[in-house]
Amino acid sequence: MRRNRVIAGTSAFLLGVTGLWVASLAIGGGNTPGEVPAPAATLVVPPPPSPRKPRTPAPDVRIAAVGDMNGVRTIDRDSPSGLNGAAITRLVQKNEIDAFLGLGDFQYATPHCADYVKYWTPLWGGTKPKLYWVSAPNHDWEPGRNEDLDNFMNGQCPGAPAKAAINQQRGFIGNGDPYSKDFGNWHFVFLSSAFWRYDPEHAEALTTWLDDNLTAAQEAGKYLAVVYHEPYFTSDTDEHERALDHKPWIDVMYKHRVRLTLSGSQHNYERSCPVNNEDQCVSDGMTAFQVSTGGIGLREFTNSPPFIVKRFDKTHGFLRMTLKDDGSFSWNFVRTSGSASGTDSGTRTSFGAPADG
Repeated sequence: MRRNRVIAGTSAFLLGVTGLWVASLAIGGGNTPGEVPAPAATLVVPPPPSPRKPRTPAPDVRIAAVGDMNGVRTIDRDSPSGLNGAAITRLVQKNEIDAFLGLGDFQYATPHCADYVKYWTPLWGGTKPKLYWVSAPNHDWEPGRNEDLDNFMNGQCPGAPAKAAINQQRGFIGNGDPYSKDFGNWHFVFLSSAFWRYDPEHAEALTTWLDDNLTAAQEAGKYLAVVYHEPYFTSDTDEHERALDHKPWIDVMYKHRVRLTLSGSQHNYERSCPVNNEDQCVSDGMTAFQVSTGGIGLREFTNSPPFIVKRFDKTHGFLRMTLKDDGSFSWNFVRTSGSASGTDSGTRTSFGAPADG
């Protein structure tokens, strides 16, 4: 089977060159025969900025998102995993969401085809018709150790012929392969952070792919979002610190004014202020959601970075969002089990308006 295809893309953008406007000013009553004319005064007009393509009105985009889903040998429908899987499956079946974004770590701890079929499918399989996924390091995919997630998502594991939504549209997608997908006036990029752990040179190369991809989408008038597993904007836990090696990706995201990021990994929930690539809260920054409350055991925070404005670590559930065609969006964390104190909802207005809290 094909594995680890990396989609590459390049874009070349040419700026037009503006001609010179020349004005000549005669001094005195005119030139006498043989007299050298006064030099002309020259004004160089800079080229105008590249125009943003006019936005075409589009319907709202309704998504659900969560990562870190199913525990080892978990099949209990009343478990946190079972309750989350059932709730999102109902949204899919009732056509109340347009996409379910799987933020990585689908099945613990070292899954192969049989594990996805026996454990993940009974609780979460109903989400596949709307599922857009990224592979995470270790639990989803580690080269030479467990490499069946891409086969499972393409319906190639015996006993689970259903394909994820993106595979229905694109065919086989290898573990780690980047891809992008437009939802209304929003452009989503899906990146596997596993490369920063297993192949940093390849992760650096994907930075160029990301830059080209976001450039084209931005010029097409799209609002931008990025999905990846290991978070950059996050609090530490005893198990994981923030993924600082992702900084080249973060620089490119802020360069193009990515509006929204979604990640998992930490086994809790967090939301940042609109933040730039220097950890500063700014009006044109990225709102970073870290949603790893899919069902696996939760972890406490061990520090308090200033860019995190909302977090909790004792509640399982998932994030629902509505993305508008003007770049604004609203969110609501849907609690399915655990502490009732784990709540978060709000709205971020369109570009040019003040940032949310």
